Amino acid sequence: MNPALKRLSLILLLLVTAALIGFGLYWLFKKATTPSPGGEITTQPGGQLPGAGQREVTTTGNVITSTELGRGNVLVPQITPQNTGYVPAPTVKQIISDAVSFPSVNSNGNIRYYNSSDGKFYKLGSDGQVKTLSDQTFYNVSNVTWAQNNDKAVLAYPDDSKIIYNFEKQKQTTLPKHWQDFTFSPDSNQVAAKSIGISPDNRWLVTINDDGSGTTLVEPMGDNADKVTMDWSPSRQTVAFSQTGQTLGADQKEILFVGLHGENFKSATVEGDGFEPQWSPTGEKLLYSVYSTRSDFKPELWITDSYGDNIDNNRQLLKLNTWAHKCTFSGDTTLYCAVPKDLPQGAGMLPEVASDSTDVMYKIDLKTGLKTAIDLGGDYNVTQINFDKVKNQLYFTDQNQPGVFQIKI
Repeated sequence: MNPALKRLSLILLLLVTAALIGFGLYWLFKKATTPSPGGEITTQPGGQLPGAGQREVTTTGNVITSTELGRGNVLVPQITPQNTGYVPAPTVKQIISDAVSFPSVNSNGNIRYYNSSDGKFYKLGSDGQVKTLSDQTFYNVSNVTWAQNNDKAVLAYPDDSKIIYNFEKQKQTTLPKHWQDFTFSPDSNQVAAKSIGISPDNRWLVTINDDGSGTTLVEPMGDNADKVTMDWSPSRQTVAFSQTGQTLGADQKEILFVGLHGENFKSATVEGDGFEPQWSPTGEKLLYSVYSTRSDFKPELWITDSYGDNIDNNRQLLKLNTWAHKCTFSGDTTLYCAVPKDLPQGAGMLPEVASDSTDVMYKIDLKTGLKTAIDLGGDYNVTQINFDKVKNQLYFTDQNQPGVFQIKI
């Protein structure tokens, strides 16, 4: 064959081959992205693991819900033909960019906080505007205990000075320096504290009116002040917890409920050390975290009844490894918790080992035990969380970022 003709034939053959390959790729791509009858583009994910059985899963808003109920169930973001790898994140919005310390939400849904940069206290109003609570400057405040119903707080300073400051009346009441660990009454008109005298015989649990009047000795603490946790219940029945009950086993301890009038309440049994409590809005439920050998010394959450004759009834392990302070109630039967994704062994005893972890937010239905994972759409290490029942949203602070963040539920 003529060499020139031979080269021409070879070139034509290569062009035809390239055209066929291109057409084949086009046909495959078109088939993979053919619209479904509903008009949505669907793809067939490869390598899926076998399912665990029939389950109805739907997406509603920003979370995954399911008809599969039962204590201990956890729903997390799943890859499905309609959900290609993620659950749409809720709107996480930074609503305050200041250096926020000691934030709290009052009963009207307003965030109060201290800004250590300028020594001022602020409140985020319902109009979204940040306003000062007082023209006074409070330098070097080391701790703040807020009242729930009013803009009042106990302020502590590095030199052990303490005051009750009423921001509504711009009035200050000085407290003894040897008082510590404060908690406000549900109506915000009284404060309870530990009075730590030099002698164990002079160490008492006390209450005082917010104007400095009416000091009352409630219970002597003796050498056990470090075993008392101050936390006035919303029902007003309990003012503190005392870890002075019997040791029931290697990891079991008896927690006593301390009332205002020497009541002999039932006690609660906790499965570990590091007891950290949080009341439900009515005080009828108690959330707490403890750690033990069973949990590899990681904190784990429990819930129990906590009022009257029902104390210690219906005690349940929630099967979540986090601390009670990383949780907030939205009602007696609904809980939101920030749970570290990777919690090292021993984190219950040494929380600082979890300082680099990031959290998953869970909504927990305490009636059914259903836990729904909420994708926050970013990396957060929640340090404090509050629920605003007025606006039905969460507020939280982050260890690595300043300000306050909002999640609309």
